[in-house]
Amino acid sequence: MRDERIGFCFLDRPSTVEQIELVQTMEKLDYTSAWVTETRLARDAFSVLGAFAAVTSRIQLATGIVNSWTRGPALMAMTLATLDEMAPGRVICGLGAYWDPLAWKQGIDRRKPVSQMREYVEVLRRLLNLEENITFEGEFVKVRDISLDLGHGSTREPKNVKIYVGPTGPVMTELAGEVADGAILNGLLSPEYTGRMVKNLKDGAEKAGRDFNNYERPQLLNIAISNSDPDSAHYAAHYLVTKYLGQQPHIGLASGLEPELIARITEVMGGWPARKNGIEDAMKLVPVETVRKMTLSGTSTQVKDRVNEWRDAGISYPVFLPLSENYDEMVRAMAPGTW
Repeated sequence: MRDERIGFCFLDRPSTVEQIELVQTMEKLDYTSAWVTETRLARDAFSVLGAFAAVTSRIQLATGIVNSWTRGPALMAMTLATLDEMAPGRVICGLGAYWDPLAWKQGIDRRKPVSQMREYVEVLRRLLNLEENITFEGEFVKVRDISLDLGHGSTREPKNVKIYVGPTGPVMTELAGEVADGAILNGLLSPEYTGRMVKNLKDGAEKAGRDFNNYERPQLLNIAISNSDPDSAHYAAHYLVTKYLGQQPHIGLASGLEPELIARITEVMGGWPARKNGIEDAMKLVPVETVRKMTLSGTSTQVKDRVNEWRDAGISYPVFLPLSENYDEMVRAMAPGTW
């Protein structure tokens, strides 16, 4: 039987006021989960999720993703415990390994990201389980004789917060299967690459002796929809794919693009931040078929018809991330009851 769950994810748009209105619509339409992603230095996820918690009662609230470098595990645990107090049992923490040059610009040396993630997840989980007097002397994570001290009036019970890892490369993906409660698979990845990631997740889960049938693996699917002007939706998808290929080249490499092409896109675009008109100029280098492999665009019917390409690759359920700006239309068009 097909998993009917559907999630929806916000980047740095629309405005927070609009997002708060939309998440209430999503809950009424029976979306399973609302995800908020931290991108660039635009908007923090937890402030938005706290606002979501105040106006909802059922929908799961998730980071999709936040990085594991700028917040230490103690601060992350405290933040998640607070959000769980506002939305008990509804919180998912999706963690990612960050990206350069943004990390480098903040003085962060992302060496050995898999080792760092392993240490981070271990300590974060122990804190959320309310272990006492935790000491951990890792290569990246160091805590000494600490415990999570909950706010006044909170019941001192382990926090029911799920920890997901958002991987892209095969080694991080296998680690996610081994140590996390689930994985939030990246967007802009082809069904073929997604299938390989699911295999890596399974290998990691089996390595840890876990039942992969119960392992959650939703995936961000980037969508652009317009029932009145599907060409505008295709353009929005093409624009964003170009932008990400030029700024986060690991995504393109994961989907099999030639390194020389990605380097050329970055050169024409001007890197991050892009020069004026750089993305538009670089779009000419990105084949339409590449955009199609990495995104779903067109009318709502055309988009729905393609979702099974990723479901068949082994994901648990889709989490739609909008590329065009008609957010209310997309939320309603892709709602669970419309399929």
